[in-house]
Amino acid sequence: MAWELNSDRPIYAQILEKLQVRIVCGTYKPGEWLPSVRDLAAEASVNPNTMQRAFTELERSGLVITQRNMGRVVTQDVQLIEAAKHRMAVTQMNSFFENMRQLGYSDGEIISLVNQTANTADNTNT
Repeated sequence: MAWELNSDRPIYAQILEKLQVRIVCGTYKPGEWLPSVRDLAAEASVNPNTMQRAFTELERSGLVITQRNMGRVVTQDVQLIEAAKHRMAVTQMNSFFENMRQLGYSDGEIISLVNQTANTADNTNT
């Protein structure tokens, strides 16, 4: 099944984000071997060079380590993974707050709305 990618941003950046999410949410666990570039490129329906570029960025961030002639493995540094998860969450929150401010909400109103929505969600899940 092809990944949902769009043309508003570079494809490699979208792939990078999807792989980061898979790592921080535990789909790919610390110390786990990753599928090959070719396999993931086929899964995402992209050129292997595009997938390789995303992997290069993952290696640069330290989330992925290349084992010469053996493939790539997710780092075992759980603190590094948690730090990446936190950075991603902060980025999402900043984007959310920016969008809500564009709708005319104050920070207090945004927080109130988040609390109301969370409480409603909690009540429907129990």
